[in-house]
Amino acid sequence: MENIHSKEGMKDEEREGYLKGASDDYNPSNTASHYILPHLLNLYASRAKAQDFEIYAPNATFEDPLMRAEGVKQIKSSFYSLGKVFSESRIVEYNVTEKEISPGNKEILIDNKQYYKFLGKDIHMISLIKLYTEGGKVVRHEDCWDKKPLRNRETVKVPLVGRMIEVSRRASMLLTHAVMGFGKDPSM
Repeated sequence: MENIHSKEGMKDEEREGYLKGASDDYNPSNTASHYILPHLLNLYASRAKAQDFEIYAPNATFEDPLMRAEGVKQIKSSFYSLGKVFSESRIVEYNVTEKEISPGNKEILIDNKQYYKFLGKDIHMISLIKLYTEGGKVVRHEDCWDKKPLRNRETVKVPLVGRMIEVSRRASMLLTHAVMGFGKDPSM
C-alpha cells in the first residue's frame, strides 16, 4: 500500500515548518508520515523540542553527506546544531510517499526543497529524505542532498575512498556531538 500527500493540505504553520501541536500521540490508523512529518518539520526548522525526537527508536541512525549520527542523543546534536550554524532553516516544499515494506515496517520518502540562511546568504537545496520505520518509530533517517545517494564504500568505485568518507562523517558527528553538549536538550 502506498500513500502520497503533499504540503497543499497542510496549515500555514506547517508550511512554514513549525507545529506547536506536534506532540500528538502515534495513532496506527493514521499513516506513519502523518505522525512523523510535523516533528520532522520542527527539526529542520531549528525549532525542535525534546518531544520531537520521540519519533526515533533508541538505536536510530541519521545520515547526510556531512555526518552520521548513531542513537537519539547524536541525532539531537545534529539537529540542535542547525540553529547554531544557520540564522534560518526550514523545509519549504515537499511531497511524501509512504509504502509498507512489511507489516509494521514502512519506507517514507520526502521529496523536498530546503531553505537555509548562512551569513546573510540564501541557500536553496533540493533533497530526498528517506525514513525507515519499525512499529511507528524511525530507525533510519537519510538526507540525500540533490537526491544523490550517500557516498560510502558500497556506492563509490574505490571502497577505501568510501570508507574514508564514512570515517570523516563519523568524526564530524562526534565533534558536533561534543560541541552541542552530547545531545543535551537546550534549556527553554
